[in-house]
Amino acid sequence: MTFISEDRLIFKVIILFEIMEETLVFIDEGFLDKLTKLFGDGARIKYDKLDFAKRIAKKQNLICKHVFYYTCPPFQSERPTKEEAERKKGHDRFITALSKNKDLTVREGRCQRILNEKGNLEYHQKGVDTLLTIDLGHIKDDFPDIKKIILVSSDTDFCPAIKDIKNRNKIEVVLYAYFDRKRKSRFSLSNELIVCCSRYFRLTKEDFTSCPIKSKNTLPKENGK
Repeated sequence: MTFISEDRLIFKVIILFEIMEETLVFIDEGFLDKLTKLFGDGARIKYDKLDFAKRIAKKQNLICKHVFYYTCPPFQSERPTKEEAERKKGHDRFITALSKNKDLTVREGRCQRILNEKGNLEYHQKGVDTLLTIDLGHIKDDFPDIKKIILVSSDTDFCPAIKDIKNRNKIEVVLYAYFDRKRKSRFSLSNELIVCCSRYFRLTKEDFTSCPIKSKNTLPKENGK
């Protein structure tokens, strides 16, 4: 049996980290909220946001330098109900705890409530795509050494910004998303988004279940979920 000295092992680890590039991970929580509910058979899978980002970065032989996390607070009526108020308090506690991590930046849009054609209420994130697009445009100035980023989303609204940073700043965009082939599915993925990114990878249930929230660092529930 061959033994490796501790100094030699440390040297190899240092060399490995020097070889691996750093990356930024951009997470669209609205998309992942629906996906974790699908993977959890109706019950959202709870997972560590930062560990999740680090895991998918590592799968690309990249080191996660920083995470940008995009979400929105739960809908509030002009006169919030007791349930709405409690959900907002839970969300605020979650965001406060999450924001304490220096390796993660939280961006919040707003939640819009609309009445669909069938007369049912629907809730949609608004402003999140604008916030993410702004951050993509600032990569070159804020993180000049970054050559590859990871986008976790399924929104084609990001295509113009993706094409811009690829063409103007020579930054590769690795897409992590999910799609199925069911008719009228909320997970139908546009080919346009796949084409405009450098590479595409399909998220799996394991990507979330392998990043459980550690009990000592348990965060408050998001949106009271």
